[in-house]
Amino acid sequence: MARRSAAIATGTAWGATVGAFSRGPSLVPWPTAVRRVFPFATGALSGIAVASTAGTCSSAVMALAGRGRGPLKPLVATAGVAAVLGAAGAVVARQVLSGLDAKGAALDEGYSDIPTSPTVSGSAASSVPLWSLGREGARFVHGTVDADTIRQVTGKDPVAEPARVFVGVMSAESVDQRVALAMDELRRTGAFDRANLIIQAPAGTGFANSTPIDVTEILALGDCASVAIGYGLLPSFLSLGKVDLGARTQRALLDAITQELRGRSSRPRLLLYGESLGAKVQEAAIPGGPIDMDRYGIDAALWVGSPGSSASDAFHALCVGESVTVDRPEQITAHLAARTTSTYPRTWFLEHDGDPVVRFRPELLAHRPAWLPVNGTRGRNIPEQMTWKPGITWATALVDTLFATNVKAGDFQSLGHDYRADLGAVIAAAYRLPVDADTATRLEAQLRAIEIARAKTIGEA
Repeated sequence: MARRSAAIATGTAWGATVGAFSRGPSLVPWPTAVRRVFPFATGALSGIAVASTAGTCSSAVMALAGRGRGPLKPLVATAGVAAVLGAAGAVVARQVLSGLDAKGAALDEGYSDIPTSPTVSGSAASSVPLWSLGREGARFVHGTVDADTIRQVTGKDPVAEPARVFVGVMSAESVDQRVALAMDELRRTGAFDRANLIIQAPAGTGFANSTPIDVTEILALGDCASVAIGYGLLPSFLSLGKVDLGARTQRALLDAITQELRGRSSRPRLLLYGESLGAKVQEAAIPGGPIDMDRYGIDAALWVGSPGSSASDAFHALCVGESVTVDRPEQITAHLAARTTSTYPRTWFLEHDGDPVVRFRPELLAHRPAWLPVNGTRGRNIPEQMTWKPGITWATALVDTLFATNVKAGDFQSLGHDYRADLGAVIAAAYRLPVDADTATRLEAQLRAIEIARAKTIGEA
């Protein structure tokens, strides 16, 4: 009993210390309740861990000394309880995942009608049924910008009708079958005769961000096609195990497009786009960086908010000679001017200095990150008062990732994992699309109006 009390006292003292150190700034705003609970949660968890460790060590010493009474009994009982709880947890987890899967598959009422444009998947002219695209795919193909929008922003008439191809994970059973469907759709819609073809890697739910496509469709006067193939229906944080599947899908699609364009006298510019998990997937699909981009004939690539990892760091290093990394559009001019080569950068990374999705990684547990120097300049939106604390900084960044994207329709923020305020200018620069200052102003206003209209359609405005 005395040893148990001592262990509890040790854990309590340690928990109180950790809780006190846990009070500090974060990369993004948290709900007030979470901010209040966090120090107590970190303190309690660390205190329990220390108390349990101390108690276990004490019991082990007693057992070895022959003074413990039945030391295996509590361990067996604990194991039995853990097994029961684990089995129950697995059942609950399956039910939750099944519900999320069904949610990702169900179409919004506002986007359940067959698209009227024949140049998109899911239309009456398409061999890919709309229902098979899932929620995000249906949103994507319904989002094509119209001629009036192009005229309003650019003051010019469209030269073509944009084409959007989407093949969902439910559209076919295998990667090869999905890619074959996508290629049929690209041929049917005349995508290979357009000036620009954007190959986008969607996120876990199948989310293919429409904003970069909107920008290109508008500034290219409709002379644009885009393609995305889904590989799941679950949120990205539950789809990390599908990165390899997504990468294999991207490679198969790139191989097929390269074969299709071989021998053609003219071809579209091939543009890559990946955001968040989609960026991770597309980077994994071309691990050789510039070498693979040469092999596929990629003209430009933009990866946005790629989740932090050693693999992402290595990929950045591969591309360093021909890449630009920016936190915000205002940096573009200076970065281009600072380049030591006259060639225009082909690879672009848009990563907020204070994006927890980019900054979070296991190494934070025991190592100070470069973005939290003791002395020196910090990036935008990284609080000066934020210091590295073993374990605590990792926990803080983990909670940050949960609130990294606080989206309100039309209210574009250049903060955390929300890149909507930056995409117009960065897309134009990365893809070398013509835009003057007045057009850029109209474009930004139009992008916000488009998002508000879409939010109303799905009942989220």
